[in-house]
Amino acid sequence: MTTSHIAHLATYNEWMNRKLYAAAAALPAERVHEDRGAFFGSIFGTLSHLVIADVIWLKRIAAGVPGLASLRCLDDVPRPASLDQRLCADLPELDALRVKLDAAILAFSAEVTPAQLDGPLAWTSMKGVASTKRLGDVLLHVFNHQTHHRGQATTLFSQLGVDVGPTDILLLLPDVAS
Repeated sequence: MTTSHIAHLATYNEWMNRKLYAAAAALPAERVHEDRGAFFGSIFGTLSHLVIADVIWLKRIAAGVPGLASLRCLDDVPRPASLDQRLCADLPELDALRVKLDAAILAFSAEVTPAQLDGPLAWTSMKGVASTKRLGDVLLHVFNHQTHHRGQATTLFSQLGVDVGPTDILLLLPDVAS
């Protein structure tokens, strides 16, 4: 994982989140909160889970990689106690936190160095299991997790007849001269 990969994935992450939140905002609140049988129940539950997981991982990264100015903006965000905790009461509140997280991820992608990506990140899971892995590999997991659950969310939107549009990262990658 290179800093260029991180920058592309951070940009894709924000782009897709804007698409999903715009789609959710166009629906009546009851449809967004309706249990649709997904792993986290509803569209709101799925989007909320992504926020929770990102908060958890970004706080782990901030604690494990000292001096990252890009993640200080999350100091006032409480650490979730569970992966299905309800951090926000409604979609506008969740959207505001999502925007804050995406800005932090974009800033982090501009700040992280190759040496930091190759370095270790140590943390303790919510179940008390200590782990140490290469930061670049952890970030691969974080971005893959986001993509996985956003795929679930796009399916939930599709079931409601909402097309979120194209979702391929390829659309955001710059062309290069041949």
